[in-house]
Amino acid sequence: MLDLHPQYIKDANGEKSLVVLSAKEFKTIIEELEDLEDVKLYDEAKIEDSGERILFSDYLKNRKQNNV
Repeated sequence: MLDLHPQYIKDANGEKSLVVLSAKEFKTIIEELEDLEDVKLYDEAKIEDSGERILFSDYLKNRKQNNV
């Protein structure tokens, strides 16, 4: 679990409208979000995977032929 110490800035009505975090805490949150995005993309790719594989050399050959 993240150990955060947010500070809040209130608007004219006394409602919390902004959050202040230390740079370290902000960086930690961004890293966690990036990790979650990676997991999401992996899961999506796994679902879409048909199991079909080609050799890298064949991929390069096909790519070269298609770019001509």
